[in-house]
Amino acid sequence: MGGFSLRQSRRSNARTDTASNVTDGRAEVRFVGTMMTFDDVVRLAGELPGVETGTSYGTPALKVKAKLFARMREDGTTLVLKVPFVVREHLLSSEPAAFYITDHYRNYPYILVRLGIVRRTQLRELMEEAWRQVAPPRLVAEFDAR
Repeated sequence: MGGFSLRQSRRSNARTDTASNVTDGRAEVRFVGTMMTFDDVVRLAGELPGVETGTSYGTPALKVKAKLFARMREDGTTLVLKVPFVVREHLLSSEPAAFYITDHYRNYPYILVRLGIVRRTQLRELMEEAWRQVAPPRLVAEFDAR
């Protein structure tokens, strides 16, 4: 996982949210609270017009007019989110415990988001920006007019 060591603890069989330390260029992630799920991601996207749930590569996904803007990774703890490359580079350098990529995503405008670490408010903002990248102009105008 690109130099990241993930450790998880169980509390009432729930995956949990975390604190992280970065030393020697490696992030160590420890889960300490309740981790967001895809249901939470769907709720965050609920205020965006035209969002549809579906699948992509066999995992739950969010789309607008069949255009993907977010999906779960197979691990069930990571969200794949559409972002411009410049935003991705900023997130990777400023919050490496919450955001990362694999070689597969290097040439695609997506970032991997650890749902156990990312702040809910930050994810909401990033999801809106991802939605804006794929939503038809009419839906964006309706949303902005609210």
